[in-house]
Amino acid sequence: MSTFFMQNNDCNSPIHPKAEQGLRLFNEGKYFEAHEQLEDAWNAESSSARELYRGVLQVAVTYLHISRGNYIGAKKVYQRSMKWLERFPNICKGINVEKLRIDARFAIENINPPASYDLFFLKPIQWGKSKKHIYFCDKCGNEMYEKNCKISCPNCGNRFDCSDLNIYFD
Repeated sequence: MSTFFMQNNDCNSPIHPKAEQGLRLFNEGKYFEAHEQLEDAWNAESSSARELYRGVLQVAVTYLHISRGNYIGAKKVYQRSMKWLERFPNICKGINVEKLRIDARFAIENINPPASYDLFFLKPIQWGKSKKHIYFCDKCGNEMYEKNCKISCPNCGNRFDCSDLNIYFD
């Protein structure tokens, strides 16, 4: 364990309200929404606690990828999350960081990918003249729109993060 937080004593300060909301959403299995709240907390935080929020939000993204069958993406994001979470003591800001690390590792070690990794459900169609991908919603079939690393369906609200795409379009 590093003394990353021990020097600043940030682990004993109150948790950011957006992070608290993110943790609630995480525990409800609403990983995308949890990611959004934790990202807000990460951006708003000026202390070294921001890296704790960053690590937790990356675990939320890992679980989101697993729930969507994107096992390659899940493993990549998991590895990033551990780089941030390994810096913290077992308990920080009331978060059981050690249990989170153990649970995330268990999830990654126990995913059972099918024979093919071609699970991606947002299938791009032909490139347009602008070289822009066009995506269609897997839930309702409407064309989806991309803005600030988010791909959203204006009809049903289905949303994805650009990290869901980068493993397929490098």
